[in-house]
Amino acid sequence: MILNTCWRQASLRTRKGHALWDPMWIRPGPPPWPSFLHSARYSTYLRRPDIAFAFDIDGVLLRSSTPIPGARETLSYLQQQNIPFILLTNGGGTHESDRVADLSHKLGIPLHEGMFVQSHTPFEALAVEEGLQDQSILVVGGDGDNCRQVAHRYGFKNVVLPGDILMADPSVWPFAQVFQSYYKDFARPLPAPIDPKNPDKSLRIGAVFVFNDPRDWALDAQIILDVLLSSRGILGTYSFKNNNPDLPNRGYQQDGQPPLYFSNPDLWWANQYHLPRLGQGGFREALEGIWSAVTGGSAKGVKLHKTIIGKPYQSTYEFAEKRLHQHRRTLLKDPQAPAVKTVVMVGDNEHSDIRGANEYVSKLGSKWCSVLVKTGVFRGGPLVRTPTHVAKDVSDAVQWALHHYNKSS
Repeated sequence: MILNTCWRQASLRTRKGHALWDPMWIRPGPPPWPSFLHSARYSTYLRRPDIAFAFDIDGVLLRSSTPIPGARETLSYLQQQNIPFILLTNGGGTHESDRVADLSHKLGIPLHEGMFVQSHTPFEALAVEEGLQDQSILVVGGDGDNCRQVAHRYGFKNVVLPGDILMADPSVWPFAQVFQSYYKDFARPLPAPIDPKNPDKSLRIGAVFVFNDPRDWALDAQIILDVLLSSRGILGTYSFKNNNPDLPNRGYQQDGQPPLYFSNPDLWWANQYHLPRLGQGGFREALEGIWSAVTGGSAKGVKLHKTIIGKPYQSTYEFAEKRLHQHRRTLLKDPQAPAVKTVVMVGDNEHSDIRGANEYVSKLGSKWCSVLVKTGVFRGGPLVRTPTHVAKDVSDAVQWALHHYNKSS
């Protein structure tokens, strides 16, 4: 009702006999954007906008599968004004093309892979860069074997899931018998047997990737631990270097064990439940606790060597910025367009979205700002990370950003 009133009022305001609204707004129904943006200041807004946005998804645009009020209208307005944006999420578990199609349907706007980055998107490059295409990799997390399918499409040819190992030898985690009917539906034969008596012929893992939130924490933690304590990643073996005080890290992860990658550091995420839920970061903390108990941890000078990507880490923001830069050039139809002056990160998690934008050092020279919304993990209260601005929701966030960064090139 308020929007309709603003719509009518905006259409009546004039200056020197000229209407202040842009003709693009003349159509039936409520306006897609609050009336103050219809003024001359905004209707002629930025034929070549020098601002861009990065939006988190869960808790900013969607809550579970339901769009947050104002999200569709906000993104639609930015597209109409040729203002570039990308969706930058720590979520994952499906291929980018499938996730983009689903988001486009839910939000009711056209989207494509060039404007989308999820937590494990950077893993694709590692298949070639680390020479892992033909090695056996362990992929953890996600529903069923969805993440196996994603890894195959990334170029990894030999993908092993913890469920595959369990079905090949149920004794690796005997407490998982209750889940065997679940794993039976998608488990595949191992590319090599688990045979510690013949290690050269046994299954050897070249890398461990936690693609998405694990569903069976106990099994997944046990299998990852087995790999990290093995010799050269050969399942069923135990490295003789483990617990050697004369070696770095007391000998742990010093015997050719594979690298361990996590795609999402978020401890919490927001769904339809009224309180935040544990995310992949919760699983990582649990695994690190087990690792510490097994190895002696920091008390004995032992660390868990791992690589974590996703927000708030620099590498993820660099990847996202490159994708945003290319998307902007495509929108402007100018392959030589310089980097955008200002990028506004809109998120609901101070420890990932806000921290990442605040700490990011752009190699392209863009200034990153942060806006924290109250529709997801953050609902108000004291903050550890200070955003550039706190907004009620995504609509309010974008209105604020356009008001403060309204210059064109």
